[in-house]
Amino acid sequence: MKSIDRYMARLIALPLFSTMVIFAMLLVLDRMLRLIDFVVTEGGPVSVVWRMLANLLPEYMGLGIPVGLLLGCLLAFRRLATSSELDVLRAVGVGYNRLLVVPYMYAIVLAVLNLAIVGYIQPKARFEYERLRYELRTGALGASIKVGEFTTFPNNGPTVRIEQSHDEGRQLSGIFLHQNDKQGGSFSVTATQGRFLGSTDADEIIFRLTDGTLVRTEKGIATPRVLRFTLWDIPIPLPRTDPFRGRGENKLERTLPELAVLGRSSNSNEELRDTSRAAFHFRLTEVAAMFLLPMLAMALGVPPKRSTSALGVFLGIVMIVTYFKVNEYGQSVGSLGKIDPFLALWVPFAIFAALVLWMYYTIAYVPGGQPIGALERVFAKLAKAVRRWLPTRRLAPPGDGDAEDANPTPAAGAPA
Repeated sequence: MKSIDRYMARLIALPLFSTMVIFAMLLVLDRMLRLIDFVVTEGGPVSVVWRMLANLLPEYMGLGIPVGLLLGCLLAFRRLATSSELDVLRAVGVGYNRLLVVPYMYAIVLAVLNLAIVGYIQPKARFEYERLRYELRTGALGASIKVGEFTTFPNNGPTVRIEQSHDEGRQLSGIFLHQNDKQGGSFSVTATQGRFLGSTDADEIIFRLTDGTLVRTEKGIATPRVLRFTLWDIPIPLPRTDPFRGRGENKLERTLPELAVLGRSSNSNEELRDTSRAAFHFRLTEVAAMFLLPMLAMALGVPPKRSTSALGVFLGIVMIVTYFKVNEYGQSVGSLGKIDPFLALWVPFAIFAALVLWMYYTIAYVPGGQPIGALERVFAKLAKAVRRWLPTRRLAPPGDGDAEDANPTPAAGAPA
């Protein structure tokens, strides 16, 4: 690799990877607050939040990789242009095509990675995420007991209230328990401490109480019996839940080979074929668009001469986000069967590719060409108009020289 290639690789690497990390972290933080609220509401262990976030990362990386590639290349070309290094490189015979070698190395590696993510990793991670949500809602991840509230277990289980919880719910203190039996009696228990333990029976858990008092009432006996204990185990039946559905009922949970098979299968109904084909072509166009991003980055990253405008950065983000939203709309329309999924996804891709190729041809082969030159001039005029209307000097405070300004003293020899 030549020195210019190593230099380009360093220029692209920092904004590329930092954009990917920041983009993913922003999405994770936004979702993390909602997940914590959901897990706390369902009474599940807090550790499940990190498992759910880990299963969302492939989805976020599938969005962050194209954005990171675009901004990494765009900011690298912008730095070359604004520091006049691009003019020096072109003067010594390094053309635009030669400068795209390293960006396309990044594009090929990241496209393969993105294909693996959206084609194989993301569907399985999405299924695992939905499975965790199901287990939280059904209580399969553990007993759902909230501090300071009365919780009644299903299947004629006891009603429990705890005052404090420590060690992520493993150690409980200040416990009250009440349960009715089948003979018409009941018993109430107060205990200093307690904890949940596993059982040989998969349909129940053991609630072990220590240092407590039990009050037992029986049908036909007016006086309750009182018992003090040091250790007492109460079996608590777990709720019966149906097993979670199999993977593949949702199109987001199918891998690329599975989508291809369902899209061509004659045994599938028409709706399933259209949905599978739309999802298949959506993922392929998402990966194929990455090979256009280096040319788009060069066309938008090189501003006009004697200009440091960042309009290209803003326009690049708008273009790629708009294209992805159009693709999502095309996937929805193709899934409904209103338009052939192939046309709904690949026609917008062809239009986007034609626009990018025109912009690159203008910057690389047209002398003095600037694909967004008209927009640059319009924004320059708008900026100049805004500056014209801004105050050019600070107004004097009231009472500070107002009288002198209102009645200026005539200069010597001037008529009064």
